[in-house]
Amino acid sequence: MRELLPLLPRPSRYAGIEDNVCRKDPTRVRLRVALAFPDTYEVGMSYLGQKILYGVVNARPQWWAERVMAPEREAAQVLREHNAPLATLESDTPLVRTHALCFSITHELCYTNVLYMLDLAGIPLRSADRPESLDACPLVMAGGGALLSAEPLTPFVDLMVLGDGEESLPDVLELLEKARDRGWTRKELLHAARRIPGVYVPSLFTPVSAAPGAPLRPLVADYARPARRIVADINKAAYPVRQVVPVGAVHNRLSLEIARGCTRGCRFCHAGVVYRPVRERSLENIHSLLRRCLDETGFDEISFLSLSTGDYSALKTLSLSVLDRCAEEQISLSLPSLRVGSIDDAIMERMAELRRTGCTLAPEAGSQRLRDVINKGVSEEGLLLHVQKLLEHGWRQVKLYFMIGLPTETDADLTAIADLCRKVRDAAGPGGPRLQVTAALSPFVPKPFTPFQWVAQSSQDEIRRRVNLVRDAFRGLKCLKLRWHEPAMSHLEGILSRADRRMADVVELAYRKGAVFCSWAEGFDLNPWLEALEACGLRAEDYTGPREPGAPLPWSHLEAGVSEDFLLREYRRALDGKITDDCRYGACRQCGACDTRAGSSRLPHTPTPETAYPTDADGMQAAPATATADAPPARQADSPFGAPAWPDAARHCNRLVFAQRDQAAHQPRRDDTGRIVCRVQGNRPPGVAPELTVKAAQYRVWHSRVAGSAWLSQLELQAVLDRALRRARLPLAFSQGFHPMPLVSFGRALPVGVESAAEWFALTLHQNLPPEAVAAQLAPHLPLGMEVTAVERTTKQARTEQAVAEAFCCRLPTAAENREVAHCFAAFAALDSCPRSRETKKGPRTTDLRPLLARWDVAKGDGAVTFVADWGSAYLSPLKLCLAILEPLGEETSLQPRLHLCKTAQIFADGQTRP
Repeated sequence: MRELLPLLPRPSRYAGIEDNVCRKDPTRVRLRVALAFPDTYEVGMSYLGQKILYGVVNARPQWWAERVMAPEREAAQVLREHNAPLATLESDTPLVRTHALCFSITHELCYTNVLYMLDLAGIPLRSADRPESLDACPLVMAGGGALLSAEPLTPFVDLMVLGDGEESLPDVLELLEKARDRGWTRKELLHAARRIPGVYVPSLFTPVSAAPGAPLRPLVADYARPARRIVADINKAAYPVRQVVPVGAVHNRLSLEIARGCTRGCRFCHAGVVYRPVRERSLENIHSLLRRCLDETGFDEISFLSLSTGDYSALKTLSLSVLDRCAEEQISLSLPSLRVGSIDDAIMERMAELRRTGCTLAPEAGSQRLRDVINKGVSEEGLLLHVQKLLEHGWRQVKLYFMIGLPTETDADLTAIADLCRKVRDAAGPGGPRLQVTAALSPFVPKPFTPFQWVAQSSQDEIRRRVNLVRDAFRGLKCLKLRWHEPAMSHLEGILSRADRRMADVVELAYRKGAVFCSWAEGFDLNPWLEALEACGLRAEDYTGPREPGAPLPWSHLEAGVSEDFLLREYRRALDGKITDDCRYGACRQCGACDTRAGSSRLPHTPTPETAYPTDADGMQAAPATATADAPPARQADSPFGAPAWPDAARHCNRLVFAQRDQAAHQPRRDDTGRIVCRVQGNRPPGVAPELTVKAAQYRVWHSRVAGSAWLSQLELQAVLDRALRRARLPLAFSQGFHPMPLVSFGRALPVGVESAAEWFALTLHQNLPPEAVAAQLAPHLPLGMEVTAVERTTKQARTEQAVAEAFCCRLPTAAENREVAHCFAAFAALDSCPRSRETKKGPRTTDLRPLLARWDVAKGDGAVTFVADWGSAYLSPLKLCLAILEPLGEETSLQPRLHLCKTAQIFADGQTRP
């Protein structure tokens, strides 16, 4: 793939030049592992799960984990045209030559992208078609949160890892290493892998009958029900400190997992079930990771990651301490979508002093009745109070998430969305400032292992009717915006979410018909899927329709941790509009995920339902309050259960930092008229430390850019350099304003793919350092192929001077071709003029290219051409100038991959040449 970088859009995605990339000698490793993400680079590099596994695997000296993402359609077309296989980013190794290919599956709409990547790699799509030799084809596996109901994907992977992968993946790789040493076949490996906790081998299950949608049964007696694996204590789990720093990811920031799991019990939420129990990371562990991660990555934004960040028991204590460092180093703290009432006044006060990021709240439904049905636990009073607190501390925009098509939803519930948004907008009261409210609607999709797994999904037409109803209710309301998710995409998600193995044929046929990147609204087309369904004799309604409680489901042979009895009880409570409390601070509901629970738990050594705890009026058992703290109640030696005390009772239970949340309730300040006293919007954020704005010293840093760093665009280079400067711990000076930025400026942008021995950027520090100290601190942190060549001090008042001319060296691979290059330069130099037209924002513009070539010569050796470009009359990309001169040699698409262009010097108005 590397040879094709000049032809690929955004080539930096495929160059493997990011900071903190792991590189090993391939001759010294025993296993080559490709961690694959079936979406674009920008999305894949935002996924924390892959970063964790990247660190886990590469911690073993004998293993080497590399990354691979799904190339965009244009890039894939280039690969196919040149018969180039999909390869890893780090070493450009074709995937078919790796030993293990591990996909991260985060949602159902990426299924066809898995086939897309396998096809581009030259790996047979179906597991049954792969050779038995483990040397001929890698072991294809999948992991991720969407795998507990991924039967349509099972024919295409050799095995699946269910649950937390930090422990499962190393176990599988150890077995693979052993299998390769002993010459096992693929089938022998898979039979042995079934004994690893958390591993699901689809080929060891078969339908119980030939009836459509028949449940699955195991082919091996001791492999009845694969269960997800749980990391009991995330403080002891591996976490990457030297995270790969992406080039232009969607979430280009440090994501720090502070907790895993959620027991709020939202009845529509798949993740809230399959990630139980709650396991919080300790404050000490978070602070240690935060310090080390920031030092190693140089990110300027932090995000706390968990299913429900606002429910972290020590969020206030953590946030206030972290915000201290943020203020010192101009780092912003971003909190994800928050539960109403989960962030108190002290946190808001401190966040308001720094850069305010957007605020997102998720009431999910407009009416209180429907919020009770889905067990959201959010009241209108609590929502408005939270918004008033935001107003008080200076927030003027808020985004609200809603779902439509929920069970028991009526038109009154839909119009209540507009009513609630209007109340949020006017939360400040009469005469107060209005909030800008953006409401986002997402169609409800029933998910497996949730209390709503049996309900029907609304049709596309019905969803569109409901969207229009809400849109009509928004008409004429100022300061309110409405957005909604494409109903066709949700319809497809619903088909795949509860599908059985028969859907595998549909997935493959849809891929053959061009269905890739189905989670992207741009280019999404439902027709290939509908055509594939019809061709396979299946109907969408069979998968989006209601299911009978108690009947076998396509995922019934897998164990998620919660019992079906618990899900059914919650479904019935939903129909009755009953709220179920969070078991961290209320009654134990016997979901089955913890060792502290009763007989419905899948975990060993648990009491029975009849003898565990008293039941309430709904048949729910209430655990003592101590069971919700750091450890479950201890069993006594003379316990009536007749079994010894739990040897590992604390392994699977809710683990909290504090027994109760440390956030306090708060009422906003009001004036004598009852209006909320809002923070005055100033012209300068108070959080910018005065010393950070001092311009103590200015420098010009000269550097080279060769090899991989040449593929960075100017915008990408600025972001990469910003993080490198932070890692170097240089005392950066910042601009003033609402978004302070390091005072760094650049020379002319170098075209992507062009190398240079003479680039520079201007740097301002708030402390005076010797130039050699600046060079020494910065050099180790620059990206691959970028080296500091000189640092010179400049006058603080001087304007950064640009070169009036630049020298280049141009060559093709062979001496014979370089002679043709020289002929082209000679012919161009003989011209009187060479006008070229190009489109600009102001219309067509004609430039005479001939004056841009000041002089040229032929170098000794391979006959490369050196030339000087004069920018006195106009500036043009030197790559475009060179390609225009070499136009007689052929088309750009064939010439550019073979052309090597390097800037060798910059020439200034005073005649000085650098370097």
